[in-house]
Amino acid sequence: MSTSAESTRTLVIERVFPHPPEKLWRALTESPLIAQWLLKNDFEPVVGRKFQLHQEPVPNWDGAIDCQVLVVEPVKRLSYSWNTLGLASEVLFTLSPAEGGTHLRMEHSGFPTDYPAAYGGAKYGWQKFFGKLEDVLNTHLE
Repeated sequence: MSTSAESTRTLVIERVFPHPPEKLWRALTESPLIAQWLLKNDFEPVVGRKFQLHQEPVPNWDGAIDCQVLVVEPVKRLSYSWNTLGLASEVLFTLSPAEGGTHLRMEHSGFPTDYPAAYGGAKYGWQKFFGKLEDVLNTHLE
């Protein structure tokens, strides 16, 4: 399966949250908070750090997503690799000031065009995760 730029797709989700960037950054980088909106994890915001995200296992998959932190620019950018079921991709979060809060842009890149189910699954999953992120920001962070 080729993974050149011409044969991959990128999922982009953008949203403005009515919270300061520091609050959003905490939700993106503190392991207990990540577990509340994304998945169980052993994340630490250190470039080069390998970690796993864990979903419930299903037939033919143990639920583990192998990741590695690629970029940490506090309160600005966070990126990590996302490797599961033989597919390697990358997640990039970019935070920027916006009227009334913080603009969050999430790019999940590297989905093979010849495997549309991976892109579709990610699109569904990230919409769900963003809804949970909003809940965490509204209820679990002061």
